[in-house]
Order: sequence, then structure tokens, then C-alpha cells
Amino acid sequence: MNLLDYAIFALYMAGILGIGWYHYRRNTSEEDYYVGGRTVPPTALGLSIVATDVGGGFSIGLGGVGFLMGLSGTWLLFTGLVGAWLTAVFVIPRIKAVDLSQRMLTYPDFLRFRFDNRVALVAALISAIGYLMFTGSQIRAGAALASETLFRQAPFGWDPFTFSLYAMAFIIIAYTVMGGIKAVIYTDFAQWLVLLFGLIFLAIPLALRAVGGWSALRAALPPEFFSLTNITAVEFTNWMVAIIPIWLVGMTLYQRMYACKGVKEGRRAWYIAGFFEYPVMAFTGVFLGMCARALYPDLIGVDGGQELGLPRLINEVLPIGITGIVAAAYFSAIMSTADSCLMASSGNLVGDLLHRYLLKNASPKSLIRWSQGVTLALGLLAVAYARRFGTVIEGVFDAYGFLVAGLFVPTLGAFFWRRSTSSGALWGMLAGGGFTQLLPRLQGRLPAALETFFFGPGLTPVVYGMALSAVVFVSVSLCTPPAAPRAAAADPQPAPAP
Repeated sequence: MNLLDYAIFALYMAGILGIGWYHYRRNTSEEDYYVGGRTVPPTALGLSIVATDVGGGFSIGLGGVGFLMGLSGTWLLFTGLVGAWLTAVFVIPRIKAVDLSQRMLTYPDFLRFRFDNRVALVAALISAIGYLMFTGSQIRAGAALASETLFRQAPFGWDPFTFSLYAMAFIIIAYTVMGGIKAVIYTDFAQWLVLLFGLIFLAIPLALRAVGGWSALRAALPPEFFSLTNITAVEFTNWMVAIIPIWLVGMTLYQRMYACKGVKEGRRAWYIAGFFEYPVMAFTGVFLGMCARALYPDLIGVDGGQELGLPRLINEVLPIGITGIVAAAYFSAIMSTADSCLMASSGNLVGDLLHRYLLKNASPKSLIRWSQGVTLALGLLAVAYARRFGTVIEGVFDAYGFLVAGLFVPTLGAFFWRRSTSSGALWGMLAGGGFTQLLPRLQGRLPAALETFFFGPGLTPVVYGMALSAVVFVSVSLCTPPAAPRAAAADPQPAPAP
């Protein structure tokens, strides 16, 4: 990168930190810090949602999927369109009916209302750990990009990747700690606009020109790369099962449901998010991955090489000045997810654990300081986690799997099955989340028949974890007393469709 590129990038980062500082001075309560005073406009919310969901996994990672399989990789973000629509139609009317009376701050707050404190506690721990894992994957994505662009020659003799890891972590943690959810949402808003402009109007035309045009791209790639059917049923199932349910259990999404004024505003935000995920970002990210494959065939077959193509394209193909803008665009996607996930994990620990059990009498100012301290500590833990996995997409699916397998079935029951019980939810969470983490570690150690059953079809462990969670949840619920009558408030008549 040229000096001009570094200057553009530095100015961008300074602006992001400035937004964090602005909102730092305006947070007066825990409600301000975690749900923005429940007054965030739908457009800002919608673009914040899509920016959060796309992130490093679905920007750097989506480019990697395009590198490996072509246009069929867009099905990965089709999950976002489906998840956003289902949430807008069936979940938001129900959650806002409860939120407007209970003033909720976190996803486990709903489960506490529907079930009891035990369920909320377990959900908070699963959510906090899952989002800590997610934050780590985003920091890794930022480090992978920075080490191939900004810091190919790291100072002080450091390894470029290690230096990049700490540099990205510092920026993300700093503005998230300062500003809370409003800083996250409004930086997400700005970051998405930069991302959209940088990728659609700069990166795609210039990458296509570097390849030699559309005809040269078609000649360089296998014919199946230009089809939407270059995907197996198992791959499609794994993506749908692992990703769509996250829209029902994602702490980042509940924070935004609580942050909107009402059902109408919430639905509008979710429809905006779904559209920008698919088709806009899906085809943009995958197409750039295809261009990277045409330009760098030497990366084919290299371990993790599919996620190196885009950073290399940004650094080597784009002209001076444009490189800084596009690099900022990709860092926008990464940071917009990392900050939201960090806030989610912090909200679970402070709102659902510390405030409830250890800081019952703490003042609003004290709670904000505790929130900032916990956010900082979790950010440092995420840096350590970022070194555990090989690719960004691997880290993303690891986090998704733990969250979905542990939380989806009991949450679905909380919304739509009045006979569900607290004991059923508790044991369903433990069974699903625990089994999903245990199963991959048993591969190669099971009897032949079980090895074939679990690993032969190629299905993600989430499928088996969700199935076990459902069996345990339903069985225990039918054998234990139903939840308190107040749970009926969680199932109001849905608001009319817009």
C-alpha cells in the first residue's frame, strides 16, 4: 500500500473512534449502553443488522466460498434473507409485546420472563461464550486482511499476522468499550455505506478489468462456477440449519429488537437487512472471490488459500488511493460484526449475571463502568481465541453451531409452545450445546456403526445437536409442570402485516 492509502485508512479509523467517543459522552444508563434508549431509527438498525451479519466471515469468508465454488456460494447469504423475513413476520411482534412492558436489555431476559432464572443463566453463558468465539473469528479476519495489505512489513520485527491481530483488536475494542450499542449501530451504518460503495463501485469493476473482462473470467474458471446449482444437498442443508436459526437466538439481534421503537419500525429494519444480504452482498462478495481465483490460480489447493485471494487482490490490483478505500470497506465489514458480537457477550455477562447477582445496588454510572471493563476483558479473551482455528469461516461456523444447537429449540418453544417448561428448556440447552461441542472431538474414537451414522453423511454437528435438544426439551417438558401463566403474554396476537 502507498502512503496515500495509509492516510485514507488512518482518517477512516479516526472517524470510527470519534463516533465511539461521541456516544461515550452521552451514555447515562445501562439502557443507553446496551439498547440505545430504544429510539434507534429503522434504517440505521437495518444497515447495522446486515453489517453485523455479513462481517468478516461473510466478506473475507464469502470471498473464499466464491473462490472454491463460484456463484453457488451466494446460497450462504440466502440464509440471511430467509432468517430476516421469518423474524420480521413471526418473532418481532411477540418480542416487542413483552419488551414494551418489561423493558428488556438482553436475549436471556426474554427466557427469564418465559421460564425462570436458571434457564436465563444457562442461556446467558452459552450466548456469552458463543459471541466471544464469534468476536475472535472477526478479529482473525481483520488480521488476515491487514497482514496482506497494511502490515506486510510489520514494525518492531513482529510477525505481520501477530501484529495485525493486536492492531485490529485494539481499534475494535477501543470504540466498542467507549460508546456502547449506539456507537456500534452508527459505526455499523457508516461502515456499511463505505463497504457498499467500495465493493460495488470500485473493487468489482477494477478486479474485472484486471482479469481481462467477463469473457476472460469465464475462460479462466470452470463452467460450473457460473451456475447456482454447483452445491450438494448436504452443503445446502448445513448452511440452512446452522445459520437461519441464529436469527431467533442471536443476542446482537435482540439488542436491535429492543432498540427499535415498535413493531412497525422493527419489521422495516429487518426487511432492509434481508434485502442487502441477498442479493446485494451475496453476489458482490462471491464475485470478487471468483475474480481472485482467476488472478491467483497458485492459491488453489493451498491450505486456507481461498481466503488469501481477496486480500492479495486488494493489495496488488487496485490503484493508489483506491486500495485504501477498499481496504477500509473490508475492514468496515469485519469491525461491524466484531463490535456487535463483543457488545452481545458483554451484555450477557453484565446484564444477566453481574447486575442480577453481584451488582444489584450499583448505580447507573457504576454499571456503565462495569460494562466497559467487561467488554475490554472479553475483547482480550477474543484475541486469544482467534489463534485457535485455521480459517475465518471455520471460526464462524464453530460459534454458530454452539449458539444454535444450545438455544434454538428451547427459544422456539418459548415463543410457540405453551406447554414447554423451564426444566425442559434447561436440559434441552445443555444437551444441544454440549453435544455439538463434544461430537467433533469423538471423531475417530467411536464404534464403526456410530462413526458412519454421525460422520458418514457429512452433516454438521449442529443437526445432531438440535435433534438431541428437541428430544430432551419435549420429553422433559411433558414430564414436568408447565411454566407460569404469565408466559401467555409472550404469545400475543401478531400485529397485522405491513
